[in-house]
Amino acid sequence: MPPDSTDPEFSQLDQEALRFHMRPQPGKVGLAATKPMATQRDLSLAYSPGVAAPVRAIAADPDSVYDYTSKGNMVAVVSNGTAILGLGNLGAAASKPVMEGKAVLFKRFADLDAFDVEVEYTDPERFIECVQGFGNSFGGINLEDIKAPECFEIEKRLRELLDIPVFHDDQHGTAIIAAAGLINACHLTGRKFEDLKVVLCGAGAAGLSVIELIKSMGVKDENTTVVDIHGVVFKGREGDHQRLAGHAIETEKRTLLDAVEGADCLLGLSAAGAFTPEIVAKLAPNPIIFAMANPTPEITPEEVAKVRDDVIMATGRSDYPNQVNNVLGFPYIFRGALDVRARTINEEMKIAAARALAALAREDVPDEVAEAYGGDRLQYGRDYIIPTPFDPRLIHYIPPYVAEAAVKTGVARKPIEDFEAYRRELERRSNPSASIQQRVTASIRKTQKRIVFAEGEEPSVIRAAFAFQNQGLGQAVLIAREDVARANMRAVGLPDDALEICNARLSEHNAEYADFLYEKLQRRGFLRRDVQRRVNNDRNIFSACMLKMGHADGMVTGVTRHSNVVMKDVTLVLEAAEGSRAVGIAAAIAQDRTYLFGDVSVSEFPDGEGLAEIAIATAQAAKRLRITPHLAFLSYSSFGNPPGERTEKIQEAVRILDRRGVDFEYEGEMAADVALSPEQHELYPFSRLTKPANVLVMPAIHSASIALRLLKSAGGATVIGPMLVGLEKPVQIARLGASVTDIVNLAGIAAYDLNTVET
Repeated sequence: MPPDSTDPEFSQLDQEALRFHMRPQPGKVGLAATKPMATQRDLSLAYSPGVAAPVRAIAADPDSVYDYTSKGNMVAVVSNGTAILGLGNLGAAASKPVMEGKAVLFKRFADLDAFDVEVEYTDPERFIECVQGFGNSFGGINLEDIKAPECFEIEKRLRELLDIPVFHDDQHGTAIIAAAGLINACHLTGRKFEDLKVVLCGAGAAGLSVIELIKSMGVKDENTTVVDIHGVVFKGREGDHQRLAGHAIETEKRTLLDAVEGADCLLGLSAAGAFTPEIVAKLAPNPIIFAMANPTPEITPEEVAKVRDDVIMATGRSDYPNQVNNVLGFPYIFRGALDVRARTINEEMKIAAARALAALAREDVPDEVAEAYGGDRLQYGRDYIIPTPFDPRLIHYIPPYVAEAAVKTGVARKPIEDFEAYRRELERRSNPSASIQQRVTASIRKTQKRIVFAEGEEPSVIRAAFAFQNQGLGQAVLIAREDVARANMRAVGLPDDALEICNARLSEHNAEYADFLYEKLQRRGFLRRDVQRRVNNDRNIFSACMLKMGHADGMVTGVTRHSNVVMKDVTLVLEAAEGSRAVGIAAAIAQDRTYLFGDVSVSEFPDGEGLAEIAIATAQAAKRLRITPHLAFLSYSSFGNPPGERTEKIQEAVRILDRRGVDFEYEGEMAADVALSPEQHELYPFSRLTKPANVLVMPAIHSASIALRLLKSAGGATVIGPMLVGLEKPVQIARLGASVTDIVNLAGIAAYDLNTVET
């Protein structure tokens, strides 16, 4: 079970992480069959007797294992837990959450199936023998969190023993991203690699790999100085392992402060605070500083700025420009390597990846990336020398360079003949819509909206509000009685002053809200005392008034009341946005495709006009989420067959959209299989949809709810929402008893504001 909230070893964030990993089922990965398994024939083909055919084929031609099994898209993430993140040697079992996380990143960013394997052996020989035994079952091996210097020998030997790519990401991932940034930093400062004077502070696995990679790209041995915890690595120094000794130079310098005198570039992979202002001051003009220690860099950009203003700087942090993030490398390197069935990942492939990343940073930044950064238009320059993980072009930009290098160096079993076709194939694999929540999160961090949590006395809401604020997503305000909220804050392990609390009855704006609401409702049978009582006692009414009067930017509620009750309260205060109507939409991510459903929570039986308005609102929300809408009105029939009165309102909705001349694709009425089928044009060549539908307008709430729940429960889809659009202010209504994660996500949607009109 998760630790008690008073356990000093586990913070609130730690406890949320434990719950995340435990529920609804333990872990972060699972297995899904890629072939149907419903009938006896399916089973006969998948197993006995049908499986004998591919067995014989592979026995006759071992390389055909790539044709008949999933090997070519499978990566093993392997660790013995001797160097877990920044936690050290905690053992193989403790490394499993990290390895599962790495597997998820492979799938999310490169559509590779990755499986974690935790090996109990810390002895290098036994570890090597173990991995050698199962290694060729996979298309590639990603070694992770293995301590130095053993990791060097382990990777070297496994590369020799196995006929597949073996890649220790702790070493090479960081090296590749750092090298990409260094290419552009040199370009901006007018330097060449062969003239670059480099000092490396931190001689672990990652540090040595960085220095080795940039040496292979042109940096000279005599221009590099390596500094470890004992000082400068010089020739004749005793106790250095073979790989470290290979970087020793003839020098009288013994300290980092000595070494940096006049250096062009200072690379840090050591510890927080390792770089002092004095060190920064001694570097050459226009220096390059990569302070890559995690989670706290050797020196922060703010500290550097106090010393000089001519520095190009990168860190490992996402909250500073130029993040050296391994996720920019390993998914796409393995993607390119496996797509040509490479036997290894060699130096040329790593250099190709670094150069591709550098080249991508110089290209015009797409809207998706600008959106992820709050609308800021990133441009190649001192604060943008490395692409961001939010760039949707990575999947189809980086792998072709890696694959091409593999082909040119002769390590590819299956050369690619048409690289343009390969890029198009990779583009189809990309799924930028699956990053909806990441895009929202990155955007709202910039704006820091003030979000009201109406049910602020509930423990789950308190935890969600704290998570929202603690993650830097915005400012959280609890609507609650102070004594109750603070008691519950203590109960969940938070200090009394962790969050702002607003008591509706005692608020300085109470009378102002009552005056406004009475003027609005007096001709609808509300007496002044009725209005005052609602402002005092109904947190949804009070929260909506905060939005209406500009005292907050967004609101999330619904955990303790049914959504229809909440909507009645909120719409006493807030109107529909001009030219719109309230619509509940949901995003469902299934099998790497994202669908938006509308309406799922507001209008029970909309007429033709209502369906048209729902379509417009849902399409607008899709655009706000950077999804190009291809909208289908769903029905039990397709284009009048079979006919029925229930289809007439859908046909009327289509005619209304025709008259309005909207700027998105739409079609209907259509059966669900017709709307989602790429082959629809064979049966209905007149259809206006150029792609399978991704925005689905349902004829009624009950059909929307049934479809969405089936997709989630039976189809394994990830569902975000319902998300409310169409009100004059952003309000999000959680489902009754929603989880902390759901509440945080909806608070983010409220801060993002799906009603915003794109220009």
